[in-house]
This record gives sequence, C-alpha cells and structure tokens, in this order.
Amino acid sequence: MKALVIAEKPSVARDIARVLHCEKKLDGGMEGRDYIVTWALGHLVTLADPEAYDKKYVKWEMETLPMMPDKMKLVVIPQTGKQFRAVKALLFRKDVGSVVIATDAGREGELVARWILEITGCQKPIKRLWISSVTDKAIREGFEHLRDGREYDNLYRAAAARAEADWLVGINATRALTCKYNAQLSCGRVQTPTLAMIARREQEIKEFVPKEYFGLTLKAAGIRWSWQDKKSGSYRTFDKERAEKLKKELEGKALTVTSVEKVSKKQNAPGLYDLTELQRDASRRFGYSAKETLNIMQRLYENHKVLTYPRTDSRYIGKDVAETLKERLKACAVGPYRKLAGTLAMKPIHTNASFVDDKKVSDHHAIIPTEQFVDLSHMTNEERKIYDLVVRRFLAVLMPPFTYDETTMKAEAGEGIFTARGKIVQSQGWKEAYETEVFSGEDEDETAEELPKEQKLPELKKGEKLKIEKTELTAGKTKPPARFNEATLLSAMENPVKYMESRDKTYIRTLGETGGLGTVATRADIIDKLFKSFLMEKKGKDIYITSKARQLLGLVPEDLKKPELTASWELKLGKIARGELKQEAFLSSIRGYTEELISEIKTADGTFRHENITGKKCPRCGKFLLAVNGKNSKLLVCQDRECGYRETLSRTTNARCPNCHKKMEMIVKGEEETFVCSTCGYKEKLSAFKKRREKEGAGVNKRDVARYLNQQKKEAEEPINNAFAAALSGLKLDK
Repeated sequence: MKALVIAEKPSVARDIARVLHCEKKLDGGMEGRDYIVTWALGHLVTLADPEAYDKKYVKWEMETLPMMPDKMKLVVIPQTGKQFRAVKALLFRKDVGSVVIATDAGREGELVARWILEITGCQKPIKRLWISSVTDKAIREGFEHLRDGREYDNLYRAAAARAEADWLVGINATRALTCKYNAQLSCGRVQTPTLAMIARREQEIKEFVPKEYFGLTLKAAGIRWSWQDKKSGSYRTFDKERAEKLKKELEGKALTVTSVEKVSKKQNAPGLYDLTELQRDASRRFGYSAKETLNIMQRLYENHKVLTYPRTDSRYIGKDVAETLKERLKACAVGPYRKLAGTLAMKPIHTNASFVDDKKVSDHHAIIPTEQFVDLSHMTNEERKIYDLVVRRFLAVLMPPFTYDETTMKAEAGEGIFTARGKIVQSQGWKEAYETEVFSGEDEDETAEELPKEQKLPELKKGEKLKIEKTELTAGKTKPPARFNEATLLSAMENPVKYMESRDKTYIRTLGETGGLGTVATRADIIDKLFKSFLMEKKGKDIYITSKARQLLGLVPEDLKKPELTASWELKLGKIARGELKQEAFLSSIRGYTEELISEIKTADGTFRHENITGKKCPRCGKFLLAVNGKNSKLLVCQDRECGYRETLSRTTNARCPNCHKKMEMIVKGEEETFVCSTCGYKEKLSAFKKRREKEGAGVNKRDVARYLNQQKKEAEEPINNAFAAALSGLKLDK
C-alpha cells in the first residue's frame, strides 16, 4: 500500500516528490513506488457563509442576529475546487493505505490538511511530517522520523477553534453594525485594534503642544563641544534664562579637558529578513505597500525560484540550511553581487548564533537566496529591487562586523560640562555589501533627543586647557509623534504592547510569543482591506483614518478595539494545543461573548452620518453617491451597501509629468482619459501621451519585450565567441 503525502503548496510538493522519487505525473499529484505526493493551494476548504445554514441569512437583518450554528459547516473554496477534487480522488484510491500530512509545521498548516480530511470523510491512518525547512536533507530525515498524526489532534482543535471564533465574532459584529447604521461597516479582532492604534496616534498628534528647548555649543581647539546637564545627562534645557546665564558665564573662561575615553566597538550586520522586516524596508526604501512586497516576493519564490518561502516570521536559518550556504552564494554571484558573493564562496563560511539557530526557526526559516541560478535580465524593476534587498542582507550576515574606534571627550568650563564625540572606522566589514548608507533598523523615534554629531577629533590629554573661540545658543522645538506609514504600522501590529491599556504581563508575553496582531501571512491583506473598505487613506506615505473609521471606532464595542482580545484568545488557544483546555469550553465562552457584543450594538444609541456625500445620484438606485479615496484612486461609491455601484474618477499612475517630473493622475472622464499633474497643472490626453512616449523611445510593447528576452536566452546558450566557434565547426581534422 502507498501513502498519500499532502503538502501545503505545489513548490513544496515538488521538493518532497523529488526526494521520494515520485516521478510519474498525475492530475494534481506525482507518484512513486511507495508514495503519492499531492498539494493544497493554501486553504482548499473554509467555513461556510451564513446563508449555507439558513436561507433567512441571505438578507442582512438585525432580527436574525446573532447567528449561532449548532455545528460549523465546511465548504470547498470554488476557485481551487479542481485541485480539491484531485486530492479527494487520490485520498480514496484503493492502493492508498495512509496519509502523511506535510503541510506547514504550525497551527494553520495543520488546519489546511485536517479540513480536507474532515470534509472528505477520510478515516485512513495519519502520519505527520514536522520539518522547519524543505532542503533534501531535512525532508529525508523528516520521513525517517514521521510522527503519529494523533499527537497533533490538540493543535488541530486549537486551529479550528480560532477559525470558528473569528467567524462568530467577526461576521456577527460586522452584520450588526451594518444593519444598525445602514452603512458598510466591518470590524474584527485584528483590523479594529489596528484602526484604533492609528486613531490614538492621530489624537496624540492633535493634542501635542510643541515646547521650545535650548542648547549651548562652543568651539575650542577646532572642536564643536555640546553642553550636557550634570544631573540628567540631557543636551537640552527648556529654561532659556538658564541657557543664557551659562553662555554669559563662559566669557573669558577656558575649557578644561576632564576625560578622554577611547573605546573599540563593533557592529554586527542586521539580521536576515522575515516577511514583516522586508515589507518595512521596502516601504521605507521604495514606497511599496505590504501587499505589493508580498506579491513581488511570491513571484521571486514561485516563478523565478531565486528566493525562499516568503511568509515566514523567523530571521534565522537552521544548521541544515547553513550547510548549503556556499551553493547559494555561487547561485547569486551575478551582476553587482558577482565579486562579493564569489569571494565569500571561495573562503570558509563562518556562521554564528546571530543568524543560525535551530531553536529560533519557526515554521519556515528566514528569507534567503536559493541554490537556483539567477538571471537578472528576466526580472522586472520591482523584482530586482526586492531581490537586491534580500541578497545584500544575506551577504552582509556572512561578512565580518563593522569595527570602529569611538572617542568621547568631556570638558568643563564654569558650571558647565561639555561633550564631543568622534569615530574612526577601522573596517567597513559587512557595510561593504551595501552601495549606499541605507540600513534597516528599528523604527526611529522622531521625538528622541539627538546626540552630539560625530566629528574628527585631534589628540587631546586630560587636564589640557583650551581657549574658547566661539559660543552659540541653539534652539529648537519638540516634535509630535510621526504619523503611521505602512512600515511603522507593520511594526505596531507586530508589537502592539504600548497600545494596551492593561499591563498584564501574561498578555504582554503572549502577544510577544505569538507575533502580535495578525500573522506575517495576513498583515498585508488586513492593511489592504482597511484601504479598500475606505477606513484608511494615504496622503503621500502617511496613513490617515477616514471619517468613516473615526465614527466606526465610536460605535464598535470597546473590547474589539483592544489588542488584549487577541492576547486573551491566544492564551486559551495555546492551552487547547497543549491539552489543558477543551475546545468546546473555549467556543462556549466565545458564543456568550458574541451574544453580549450583538446586544451591546443593538441597544447602542450612536448614529452614523456620511460626511463625504456628493450631489451626484447613483445611476442604479438613485441615492446620492459618496466621494472616497482608495489606496491609489479617487472614486464615487453608492451609500446603499446592497446596490454596490462604484465608479473611478481618477487614479495615481507611474507616468511622470514632462515639466516637473512628479507622478500624474489619470482622470477618467469623457471619451478619453487625461493625465493631469496636480503639482504644476500640466494636462495631456492619453493618445497624445502615447505618441510622445513613442517619440521618446518608450513605446515598447509586450511582444517586443518577449522577443528580446528569447533572443537573450538563445544567446546565453550559445558559445560566447560565436564567429570563432562557427569557423572551428567547419574544420575537419584528420586523426
């Protein structure tokens, strides 16, 4: 009898099939002597919509809420129905005696496979492949040590409980709010606290009152010295009179050097990328949204096969992957990375615990290059940028630390202490992997106090007296907290502790261990959904909540706005996974909580008013349309959620204005679209734009690009010196 292996995605299935020698291709699978390998496409099965339980739920009415099915139903997702049918057919083959679950090693991965088995009614024995990477070695060892599937029954119960709880709370609360206020209002355990964090930041900015502060600098021995408060160590004071008094006291005084400290320091490279960190960097560097970065990464993983699995929350690799680093270096030693990657590949690889740690690898290891040969010419500009980020970070961690000598001098004059800082670089180390000084770090606190600037310092000794050449009073104003952009919002979702009202240590630890609000795989979709439902909008890179969101936060029950709800759930789901809490007990409490939520919404006395209503009527239902800002467009949408009419007025494009070179908007009005520059007022019809671009040499169509790429591929397969090779091929030499 054969075992059917169910992987989570086709790429992993291909890797497993190769190791297990499954070479015969089937419809939705691959077959070998002992195994058949098939795959899901993420989830093939999901929880049914409300109308599947009762026809009365087709219409959204407050009287039918809350919806509490006795038993949750599963349905096949229509878009991936073909693959589901292929998996089902293989499950019930007579020569298949057992099933090996090879989906991702985690809660959600367990759910992907178990729901397939549940909806098909398959009762065959289950084994579990539990590996954190998909190298050949890891797969072979995993299959040599397959575990009994029953060991993961509690993990499945926790996964199913999470899905059912989100359904009960999210769908019921969304319907209740929408019916109560006759507006398209949605809420959920993750998206609503995310909105609340943005609203809180906006409130902090609104209430912020800037305070003027003062500093004192002086010049002596060609060095710029900064005054430092003796007690607090701060370089600023809010007392102007004190600063002026200090300045006056320095007149005719000498500066006495009290200490000269030289310290050799080293700085290791930033850690390898997980998805969230990559999304943050791509947002900072290129202005890409979290969703855009994920989609680009997916292409580099699935189509080009040059980067590893994107949806990871680990910034480490395991020891098994560390053994393949030389092959990965050789594969990416092309183009701008040829010299550096080639040099590293020639030397012994030095790994350390800063990026190699089996214990810190979760379901998947960090994002790194694969062993696949890279052809940069086949990548789009966007793909090149993301690939460049990953490769340079990968090269950086394999290089020595950045080392420097830091000198701190302190001196006294009158009642004041003054500081000067300097740095001498000893070795660039990992910074050589970067062409520009742009490195990802934690999000900078714009309200933090600046340290004195580093400068080149001469040799001075303790006790030296220096003549004060110049004194200067400096002034500035405190800054409000920065508005969220996608990079900083991702950080806040990953670590929402500072937005918690309670300081419960258990909740704080739970959120830290489970990755905060959402997961690496879902955060991009959550942010995208908030834009598409017009709860958030962008102005430049900054994110603002809309009037709709502000009103929603005033109407939604308090609990749903807090990260503590996720912490509380994750705590209980962890107990279910460990067998310490019954799934039924958790879901019973969720049902009670849902009833309380719906009752609170029903009896609330709030109102919702459309502040963006226009004078234009909907061509379908005759109600007035609402003006909304999408993520990259301006639209008119019908206020009646059942009508659903929408029309695009304009959208932001990548086309640049020929006058000021800013991005232009495309106005969708009349017979032909028109490009308009909002900066300088330039206008140009689409047809005129195309003609101008053709004259400038930019009128290349997709067919031309495909022809060029095929030619490049053909030339790459031929000898480099074609003419010489052709001449030699004509020679006939006697033996």
